[in-house]
Order: sequence, then C-alpha cells, then structure tokens
Amino acid sequence: MKVDTFSEVEKKFIELSGVTTSSTKTPYVVVDNFPKLGFMTALRFLEWVSENPNGVISLPTGKTPEYFIRWTQFMLDNWNNEKGKKIRKENGLKIEKKPDLSKLHFVQIDEFYPISSNQKNSFYHYVNEYYIKGFGLNPDNALLINCDEITLADGKSFAQVFPDSTVDLSLRYREAKGATEKEQQQSIFMIDDWCVQYENKIREKGGIGFFLGGIGPDGHIAFNTRGADHFSTTRLTKTNFETQAQAAGDLGGIEVSKNRLVITIGLESITYNKDAVALIFAAGEAKAPVVKNALECDPSVLYPATVLQKLKNSRFYITKSAGVKLNDSVDAYYRTGEWTAEKTERAIIDLCRRIDKFGPKLELSDLQADTYCSLIPNLSLDTVQEVINSVTAKIEKGLRKEKDQTFYHTGPHHDDIQLGIQPHVNRILRDPSNESVFSVLTSGFTAVTNDFVTETLNSIKRLLDEGRIQMVDFPDFFESGYKFKWDKDVYHFLLNVASEESLERVRGLCHRVVRAIVQIWDVYNKEELRNTINAILANIRDSYDGQKNPPKIQKLKGMIREFEEELVWAHSGVQVKNVRHLRLGFYTGDIFTEQPNRDRDVAPILAEFKKEKPTVISLALDPEGSGPDTHYKVLQAIADAVRVWSEEEDLSNLRIWGYRNVWFKFAPSEANVMVPVSLNALDVLDRSFSDCYLSQVNASFPSPELDGKFSTLAKNIWVDQLEAVQYLLGKDYFYTNSNQAIRASHGLIFFKEMNVKEFLEQARELEKSMEGVN
Repeated sequence: MKVDTFSEVEKKFIELSGVTTSSTKTPYVVVDNFPKLGFMTALRFLEWVSENPNGVISLPTGKTPEYFIRWTQFMLDNWNNEKGKKIRKENGLKIEKKPDLSKLHFVQIDEFYPISSNQKNSFYHYVNEYYIKGFGLNPDNALLINCDEITLADGKSFAQVFPDSTVDLSLRYREAKGATEKEQQQSIFMIDDWCVQYENKIREKGGIGFFLGGIGPDGHIAFNTRGADHFSTTRLTKTNFETQAQAAGDLGGIEVSKNRLVITIGLESITYNKDAVALIFAAGEAKAPVVKNALECDPSVLYPATVLQKLKNSRFYITKSAGVKLNDSVDAYYRTGEWTAEKTERAIIDLCRRIDKFGPKLELSDLQADTYCSLIPNLSLDTVQEVINSVTAKIEKGLRKEKDQTFYHTGPHHDDIQLGIQPHVNRILRDPSNESVFSVLTSGFTAVTNDFVTETLNSIKRLLDEGRIQMVDFPDFFESGYKFKWDKDVYHFLLNVASEESLERVRGLCHRVVRAIVQIWDVYNKEELRNTINAILANIRDSYDGQKNPPKIQKLKGMIREFEEELVWAHSGVQVKNVRHLRLGFYTGDIFTEQPNRDRDVAPILAEFKKEKPTVISLALDPEGSGPDTHYKVLQAIADAVRVWSEEEDLSNLRIWGYRNVWFKFAPSEANVMVPVSLNALDVLDRSFSDCYLSQVNASFPSPELDGKFSTLAKNIWVDQLEAVQYLLGKDYFYTNSNQAIRASHGLIFFKEMNVKEFLEQARELEKSMEGVN
C-alpha cells in the first residue's frame, strides 16, 4: 500500500486505523464502524469537490449512504464554525474555502424499469430528495433516469405498453407476434436507443469523475451483476436472484422484483474516465465474502468490482467487520494480540476442512506446516485433543437438561427465534417444570405483502357472504366479544393443519383478521366491518408496490405476523398469553430509521423482565450488520433493559443465550454451546414454518443466499455446521456415540451462553462498532 498515493483525508484515516500495509489488488481503507464509514466518505467527497468544483459525480441510493448524506450536509452547514473547523483539522480535510456543490454535474447510477418517478421507492425520487435538494445541486446539471420520460412506441406511457410492468427482452432477438408484441418490441429498441444516448451524455461530460457505490450480495456495483461484461455500457437488463432478493424490500416482494428490469450504467461507464476517483463502501460482516473476492481476485466477470483495478484512484472503504475475510485481516487476527483458546480452535478446525482430514487423523507435521497452526504455543498432538475435548464439551452442554427455569425468548422479527433455536426450545418446552415466554419486539409489518392482505380480505368477504364467520352475529361481539377466544383461532387453525383442511385453515386466519380489524378501526357492526374491508382494499389497490402503508394497515399487517408467531409455539402447547408482541416504536418502515428510545423502547422490555423474572433470556446476537439495522437496535434495547434491571436486582444467576439464524452464523470457535438436531427436529422446523408463517412461506422477502423458504436455509446452515464439527471429531464420533441424541444428530445449532457481565460487555463492543463520531 503506497500511502503517498492517497489523499490527505485518506492518509489520516489510514493513520487512525493502523492498517498501513495490504496485499490486495485494489487499495482499501478500514474504519471502526458504519457511521464512521459515512463520515470518512463525506470528507473525501468534499475534498474532491473542492478540487473539482465543476466535476461529474455519481452517488448511490439505499441505506448504506445514510451517514455519508448526513455528514456531508453537517459539514456544509458547519463549515466555518468552531465545530466544523475542528473536524476538518483533526481529519485531514485541509481546505479553508467551503466547497460549492451547485456547479457539479450529477449522473444517476441506475433505476428499476418500469417505475414511476413519482414513487417514493424509485431511485429517481431518492436522488432528487437526498442529493439534488439535500446537497443543493443544480437540477439542470443532473443526468437522471426518469422512466416516465423515456419515449416509447406511438408516444405511449410504459403503463400502456407494458400493462403488467413485465418487459420481455427476448423480443430483442425473436419475431414479434401480434400487434401488442410489435409495439413492445419497438419500445424496447427505443429504450435501448435512450440508453445509448445516456451513455453518450456521460462521455460528453468526460466521464464520471467521482463515483461512490455500494456492493451487492453477488458482488454487483450499480446493477452490474455477476457475469457482467467489464466493457458494458448503460443498458436495460435483467438481474439475478441475489439482486432481486435484495430489491424485494424496495418493490414490495420478490414476486415484483423478479419481473422488474433495471436500467444501469455499465462497468465501462464507471471506468471511462481513467482519472476517476471510484469508491466502493461496504459495512458489516455480511459483505465480507464479496469484499474479499473484489479485493483479492484477478479481474473476472464473476466479481464485477474487480473492474476497478483499471483505475489508479479506485478504493474500497470498509468497516473492520466487512474486511474480516481478507487475508490481511485473518493474518492480523492470528499474529496480533495474545494467543487465545479460540484462535487455537479456529486454526485447527479450519485446517481440517482445508486439507480434508479429520481431527483424529492429523499429524504433527500437518500442524507445523500450516501458517497459523504453527503459531500455537507449545504445539503438539495433545493440542488437537484439547480442541476435540473443548468441542465435545460444547455438545454435552447443548444436551444439558433444563429444569425449573423461566425462559424469556426474544426475537427482533417474527420467525427469528424459530430459525435460530426452535429445536432446542422445543426440548425445553417438554419439561413441565420450565416456564417459557416468547416475545417479538417489532411489529414486522414490512414482511407482509399487499397481495397477501388482499387475498385474505377477499376470503373474509366471501366467508361473510356464506355466513361462515358466525362470531360477528353474537350480540356482544363488536363491543367486547372480539377480545376473547384468540386462543380458539389458533386451535382451530392447527386442528385443520392436522386434518389437512386447507379451507378451514383459511377460515381460522380470517377469524383472527376480523378481530384485528374490529380492534384497529373501532368497528361497531357488520355493515361497518364490510365498509372497512372495502376501504382497506381500495387503499391497497390505489397503492404502488413497495409504497409505505398508512399506520392502521401497518398495524393490521403486524397483527397477521403476530398470529403466525402464536401458531408456531402453539404447536408445543404455548398459549397466546405467553407470546408477547412489544411493537417497539423505532420500527417504522422508513429507509432511515431512528435509534431506540429508553422511555418508548426500553421501558416495555424492562417491565417484561421485572414481571416474568426470567432465569434465561435468549436474543439474536449478530455481529455488525450493514448498518444500524433492526437486529442491532433490538439487541441494544435489551441490553439497556438488562443493565437497568441489574442495578435494581441481583442477576448473578441470569443466563443470556445469544443465537444467530439465516442472516449470520457463528464459527464453531465463537460458540460455546452446540445443540444436536435430529432429522425429526429438522422436519418439525420445516413443517411448522410452512404451516404457520403463511405470509412468508412463498418467501416474498427471501435471503439472497437461497431461492426458497427460510426454514430450508436454516436447515442447510445447521447441516453445514455439523459438517464443520465432523471434520474435527470424525464422523464416527456421531454414528457410534453411546448417546442416542448424538447418534440421531444430522445438524448442529450453535449459540453463545453468557452471564450478564459478559453479555453487557459484548453489547458494548457491538455498540462501539456502530457508534458515530462525536
């Protein structure tokens, strides 16, 4: 890493990071946390603008730019006051005159097609809101992608030419059949011409001088997905599954995003100006694999960001966790700081997998020949046995019988607990001496599609017409009756899961939704109920895909998710009263959400803990995400509640179970409890997910890792975790074991058990990784 090639701002942050050497093909700068990533990027942007006041910029959309946008605006607002001067002096921004952004030329990176520019989930709207208005740019200098203004055949709108918003690109290569297809074919070629003109306009400006972009789950930059030609230009194109899964949240479900094309600038568009400053920023451990590929691999269509190796001024700005898989980071992990038992475990388990050799078969020469195992103090074959003993102890801990305990299981979203630790929870529930409460801390309404609500409401109307929702005829139903028999809805539904009566299951769901509508809208009779249902349907019908719903419809969607959660745990006999719905207020569905508030968000959790007095609390213990996401915010709210509670009561015997699920995984060396999972338990997970999470079974908002159900992904993870441990212990440890539960295991759940002090320390470390700049 030649530090003298970096800007003054970059040099300062390199100095602060202590990472002054690297082995990557594209240089990178590391910062501690997500807000600091935005802070550094904002300072570098302003540094560039001061040198290029008439330059061409291209800036990203989404959640990752949140702190970049905030800090850019903050610096512009505070440039000449003491606070601004202090920040500039301390962080290498050696510029006296405040940059003028009004003369910059802006190039929009990409856009969905077709999408109206009036929609708040369009990138066109985002760019205008946060960059044109937010940064005070001149709209006359902006090159934007407005789908409404792209000319189509006969001057028609895209809604007329592509009425279902589906554009069939095969029309580029085949004969059009019929008048409709001919019109669509002509329009596609007109869009292609528009893209050529857009590319020409970029080049007429001299190309992009400052490019800032994120990196997608498949490694894409802009919408140049895996396999994109490194000489690609602006074009209308399809996306892949990973990108569609990522876009599902913006567009209202993958059933929408999988049929939506994109207009994107190409990789050659980004690199056309050979003097361009091209920055990719990435935060969170979820981005670590694609960051590693982009920085360490030779140029390849498999890794789109490797195209930036063409540019002398290309950089990656990453958080520490986004860089954990880099060879530099792995090397630093082993070579700096004191040597720990966790390092020994990780080194030996990784070695077993890398050389395809079971732990009991390892020889001392294998260890001595390995770069990192050779660093283990007092290395011998006994070292391997010590690691084997440590891991078997973790499995034995996972088989420990729990008696006379009060469990308070928490999840940031509905299904988090199930996908994290359901098989273990189900074993605990079998012992009547244990008490268990399940608490979901957010409403989760964003996970329910408009189509699901529409289908459910139409079913209610049909059942009302057939007289099959008899409870609405009870004389006291609309006054108070709707508040009772919520357990009956659950029992009715599951009874018909058992009997495989699908229509009756729908009826069970409809009963619960009717109760929810009466409660939310204060409905007082059947006629008002019908009118309310029709009004909800009309509102949804008039909404575009991905549009934020009014608060009452958000609450209805959330109550559907709550019913689903009650169904899951009712499989094991848990009553509705023991499934809590806290609906913390920070969860709003906005693109940039606020932090938890102690009075609003922490107080309800603290009240629950004081009431139930749990001896075990389970929670999602994720590493740093790609920003201050819901899992992180829930964790901090729980930590704050535990912290306050510990000041009032003795919590020395309280245990905290930190689990992970489909979003993040523990390495075997990180977890201290490993729970064997049988084929039967895997089947229970899959069946209960499919039967109960009605709005999720078709995976409207799937993980980019799997085109399928979350339960399938969870099973895959547990099976893979077993395989990692089998490499260390040998397969015969499992199939010849004297313990029946171990012999039956075909997966392993990892989690971390902590006392209160350990948990609060870990939460504080995570908080440091997310804190901003004072």
